[in-house]
Amino acid sequence: MIGLILSITLFLAGCAHTPPPGDPHDICNIFQEKEDWYHAAKKSNDRWGTPIPVMMSIMYHESNYVANARPPRRWYWGFIPGPRISTAYGYAQALDGVWDDYRTEVGAWGDRDEFEDAVDFIGWYTNKSLRINRVKLTDSRNQYLNYHEGWGGYQRRTYRRKPWLMGVAKRVEKKARLYRYQLKKCEEELNKPSFWQWLFG
Repeated sequence: MIGLILSITLFLAGCAHTPPPGDPHDICNIFQEKEDWYHAAKKSNDRWGTPIPVMMSIMYHESNYVANARPPRRWYWGFIPGPRISTAYGYAQALDGVWDDYRTEVGAWGDRDEFEDAVDFIGWYTNKSLRINRVKLTDSRNQYLNYHEGWGGYQRRTYRRKPWLMGVAKRVEKKARLYRYQLKKCEEELNKPSFWQWLFG
């Protein structure tokens, strides 16, 4: 009986999502707490060229690093749940259709509630914003506007009708700048191989 309870407990624990970092405002604390996140972000940076602070700032403002984040539902008469306002899901709040495009284009089979897959998606998306709309990978403000409005929406300047979105884009820019400053202090240490990496090469 005890063995059965323990098995169920371990199963449920395995199904649980990774909790958000304790201090989401300090990128060094984030990566020191979640070392695998740094290696995943660095891998995406190497692949797509998008600076780590830009990707992390976009992710923070999209989901607050909540693995299974979803947009709110519509409610009818205050108590009947309706559909959610969009299909956005996970760390990157990627929409169903765009996520499918990403998986098809890069041959990925990941999940939106896995950090490594989500940060690679953001790298892919921002790299396409560079190619489609000529937005520099370091331009976190306009990269976020592309990310939120889509490449066509950015071209039509739909964000100009959304003062609240312009405000969020400025906060993304400010957070990316802060993350960049912080990362300079700890990046050398983060790049050192861990004991297990050293042991197994």
